[in-house]
Order: sequence, then C-alpha cells, then structure tokens
Amino acid sequence: MADTDLSKVMKQEVGKEAANRVQSNSILGLGTGSTTAYAIQYIGERLQRGELQNIQGIPTSFQAEVLSKQYGIPLTTLDAIDHMDLAIDGADEVDPNKNLIKGGGAAHTREKVVDTLADQFIVVVDSGKLVDKLGSTFLLPVEVIPMAVTPVLRKLEKFGGKPELRMGVKKAGPVVTDQGNLVIDVKFDEIANPRELEKEINNIPGVLENGLFVGVTDVVLVGEVKGDQTNIREF
Repeated sequence: MADTDLSKVMKQEVGKEAANRVQSNSILGLGTGSTTAYAIQYIGERLQRGELQNIQGIPTSFQAEVLSKQYGIPLTTLDAIDHMDLAIDGADEVDPNKNLIKGGGAAHTREKVVDTLADQFIVVVDSGKLVDKLGSTFLLPVEVIPMAVTPVLRKLEKFGGKPELRMGVKKAGPVVTDQGNLVIDVKFDEIANPRELEKEINNIPGVLENGLFVGVTDVVLVGEVKGDQTNIREF
C-alpha cells in the first residue's frame, strides 16, 4: 500500500477511535482539521446506525459545521447549554506534557473556547505532530484584529519572535478568520515557558487569541504508520 494511502487509513482509524469514545446523551465540541473530520464522519455514522442517541455538537469552525450537518449531527450553541461533555480536536504540535500548538486552520480562537469548556478534551494526531518542545516544527498562530496588525507585529518582535502575516493560498491577500480577523504566524527559536508566553501574547492590545493550548488536553490519540501497518496509541 502506498504511503499516502496508509497515512489516510491511519487518520481514519484515529478518528474512529475518538468517535468510539462518544457516549449517548452527550454534548460534543467538534474540532477542525483532516483527522477530526473523520471523527465527525464516524460520529454521524454511529448516530445513523442507532448506536448513539441524543447527541448535540458545537462546531469550532465553518468547516466543522458543514461536516456535522453533512453527517447528520444535530448542532447547538454555547448560549443553549450549561456544560460540554467531550471535545475532539486535532493539533499541529503536541509536547510531552500534552501542551499544544493549534491554528493551522486559523480556527484556534473558537477551538480554545470550546475545548477548554469540555469535561474531557481528546486530541487526535499523527506521530509527526509529536515534538520535544513547542515551536520546533510549527509557527505559532496569533489572531489579531485588522487595525492592530502593525503594532502587534512590532510587539511580537520585541518578544523575540519573527512574525509574518499569513497570506491566502489560491486567493489574493491575507487569510481571514471566521471572526473576520487576521492571523500572524510567529517563529520562536524556543518556547521555554508556553504558559507564560500564552498569557503575554494575549495581553497585547489587539490580539484576540494565540495558538498555545496549555494544560487543556486530557487524552492524546496518536496514529502511527509502521511498515505496512497502522497503529494507534494513547498518552
């Protein structure tokens, strides 16, 4: 089997494992990204088969909302609930303490709101997302209101980062979030204290949220490809 096929199967299996942990009578946070998309698909299939009843989902992005409707998952809003049982989401990096960098899909603000509210937060990733230190392979996304882009860029440089405004692919101009804001991606040589940096960046006027998720994750499901086999492990 080709590597690309194995990679797809691995993502499907990780998504299915997360979906199998969903119980009836649950309110779910539904994340964004390719692996989470499979989890949404399998939750919908379990509903259709009658394995699950009374499920409500809260999507973290327009993508997650479209997929949830496609697979028949009833949706609700944060205004209409008083708790959330489980959130399932992906990540761009995961360190040994289960801290994350998220935001490759520019949805990290909504994701952080939803994921932090859940009683349990499950992260689904492939093994390539595991790092010793955050910032090793992925830039840190920072969502910023448009009028504040220039001063925020300057402030991030003073923090020792190398910031760049994220530009669109197959479109002219910058990426625009579901909230109508822009995303700055920041390269740090080292993120020694993720918890402190998360707070410092969020205290910059004009910043809505950054992609550091510290102390939020409960379970990480990791998909691996070994030879011509796929494997899922939990940590």
